Amino acid sequence: MNYQDTLDWMFAQLPMYQRQGATAYKADLSNTQLLANYLNNPENKFKSIHVAGTNGKGSTSHMLASVLQEQGYKTGLYTSPHLKDFRERIKINGEMIAESEVIAFIEDHQQFFESNRLSFFEMTVGMAFDYFAKQKVDIAVIEVGMGGRLDSTNIVIPEVSVITNIGMDHTAFLGNTLAKIAGEKAGIIKPSIPVVIGKAVAETKPVFVTKAQENQSPIYYAENYTGSLYETDLRGNYQTENKRTVLQTIKILKNLGWKIDETAVKMGLKNVIKNTGLLGRWQQLQDNPRVICDTAHNKDGLQYVIAQLKEVPYDILHIVLGVVQDKDLDAILPLFPTDAIYYFAKPDLPRGLAAEDLEKNAKNFGLKGHRFSSVKEAYQAAKEAATTRDLVFVGGSTFVVAEII
Repeated sequence: MNYQDTLDWMFAQLPMYQRQGATAYKADLSNTQLLANYLNNPENKFKSIHVAGTNGKGSTSHMLASVLQEQGYKTGLYTSPHLKDFRERIKINGEMIAESEVIAFIEDHQQFFESNRLSFFEMTVGMAFDYFAKQKVDIAVIEVGMGGRLDSTNIVIPEVSVITNIGMDHTAFLGNTLAKIAGEKAGIIKPSIPVVIGKAVAETKPVFVTKAQENQSPIYYAENYTGSLYETDLRGNYQTENKRTVLQTIKILKNLGWKIDETAVKMGLKNVIKNTGLLGRWQQLQDNPRVICDTAHNKDGLQYVIAQLKEVPYDILHIVLGVVQDKDLDAILPLFPTDAIYYFAKPDLPRGLAAEDLEKNAKNFGLKGHRFSSVKEAYQAAKEAATTRDLVFVGGSTFVVAEII
């Protein structure tokens, strides 16, 4: 198989949650543990930081990796989903895993994967951990896929566990209250391993405290961090919260004996995009008209982004919008400005919500515009309609951003 054949085969196995939705969700770690044993438990052969949360876990993971790289550590980074290339999920020092490594891993273990009906995500986690172990990384930053307790990444015993925040997302799987969702995320807290909480509110804090006490795990809060808040090249206003989480985590790593000097922290935060290749976080794609995209896709994430949009000067705001089917439209659509022109489109995946359905729901909240047959067509129409003094925003889903970036 060549690289594309390999990816096609992986995508065709038990379907990936990100594309299919509920039918692909597997709330069980038994397959992951089976795979880890089969691969001789690569997760035990490298140090790690485990990052969960509703929003901000991707940015936080990339910031942490960038700082560790600046210090000179050989740093693995596992994240999901990818925007353009599957290999974005697995990086060492900002370099994506080679296509040949992806091909070889699948070819070597294909029979095992088929006979045990492993999912796309389980295979990918196994690939990442096996790669990090063989490449002898000093440390790897591991981002949870969804939830925490039953996520395939939750076989690592990290140096530090990090939970960025809790919001209402994936409620069909994680629960329909902040406390229930917090309980799932708190599942990454391990015995005696320190945990950093990026943002705790009245509903979630007792959940974290109880879980930490059960595990005799020291608990730290990002809001209590005191020290310099260095600049970062990640431009979203919401990054301030993520930055505090990162800096609190770095402080704990230093207490555990990791050498991380202030220069590495400063330069790591300043060069996240250069060091790690992070895409789609308040990213400006062009000027005249100015085009900004962001992967925020739930109420907590979008409210920050839309508040920041209001700070940008423009004559008219054009919004290219698409979402997936399980999104709570009653929660997110009221956030959007009614004085913008909308370009509705369906993300190109089975789980995408039809543009017609999105347009119909949007009208109930005073959002007016037109629907298009694809995200690219909607994006092109928005750019053509915008003057040099206008602003075009593209978002609503990671997958919408992936199609235009």
